[in-house]
Amino acid sequence: MTGLGSGPEAARSAGQQGGTGSRRGWRRGRRERAMVPAAEFTSYYGRPVVRPSPWEADIPAYLFLGGLAGASSLLAAGADLTGNAALRRPTRITAAAAILASLGALVHDLGRPARFHHMLRVAKVTSPMSVGTWILTAYGPLAGLAAVAEARRLLPKKLADGIVGRLLPGVGRGAGLAAALLGPAVASYTAVLLADTATPSWHDARDELPFVFIGSAAAAAGGMAMLTTPVARAGPARRLAAAGSAFELAMNTRMESSMGLSAEPMHQGRAGQYLRAARALTVTGALLAAVPARRGRAVSMISGAALVAGSAATRFGIFHAGQQSARDPRYTVVPQRQRLT
Repeated sequence: MTGLGSGPEAARSAGQQGGTGSRRGWRRGRRERAMVPAAEFTSYYGRPVVRPSPWEADIPAYLFLGGLAGASSLLAAGADLTGNAALRRPTRITAAAAILASLGALVHDLGRPARFHHMLRVAKVTSPMSVGTWILTAYGPLAGLAAVAEARRLLPKKLADGIVGRLLPGVGRGAGLAAALLGPAVASYTAVLLADTATPSWHDARDELPFVFIGSAAAAAGGMAMLTTPVARAGPARRLAAAGSAFELAMNTRMESSMGLSAEPMHQGRAGQYLRAARALTVTGALLAAVPARRGRAVSMISGAALVAGSAATRFGIFHAGQQSARDPRYTVVPQRQRLT
């Protein structure tokens, strides 16, 4: 009879040939020694499984500025309806300036202004990019018109007392309220845009990321208003900042717990640095925002600056987490295998 036979020689032959299943190693009275090396997560020619986005630093700035603009319009509308002119003026101007800068960052990333115009040739409700383009197109002029209405007192007396001056407050209020209705969409649609990609750390955050962006935008708008509004009139801004910060931190915790493996890049490398700084700044700003207004202007300024910086760091951190997750094939391969099993 031919074959390996049995006994010590057969055992050694089986160990040398490798085998499968229970024969992947050899046992000599103690523990089994693995003969198959641990899997390494690589791809063809060292290329990522998912290509990282070609976006540069313009895009996280675009994400932050859009959120600041949308939430500032909401705050400005509330100030207008309650007769708080000292809060309404700076928040309207902030909204217009932020959305203009956001559009500038987007157009710069596109390379040519004509490309933004070309996106307006179609309207596709299933495309976050197309929907976002139209939201910006509708929101931008409204925010600008509301800000222009604040220039009435800068007009020559003849114009201010004429028909133009008399129409500006009403036009500004209508434009400001319309901009406020679009504000939440402006603040959150960029999160949908990121989550609609195949980038692991963005796609796996799709359920909570829009809410993180909304909370972060509210914190930024409240913080900016605290910087630009007299302390005695900035009460609504402080309350919005505190509520937005708490909501952002809660949703961020929930988001990371639901993401699984793809949450790792948010604690590593450049993304981890940004997000740790964002958390520290947001908590600090929120705590200082709760300090009574009588404590003075300095506390309000520090709180506002911390909240604005924390919101910006959140956007930059999430952006870099997505880029890091796309470069490492592990964050694409492992979840796919888990879903198959």
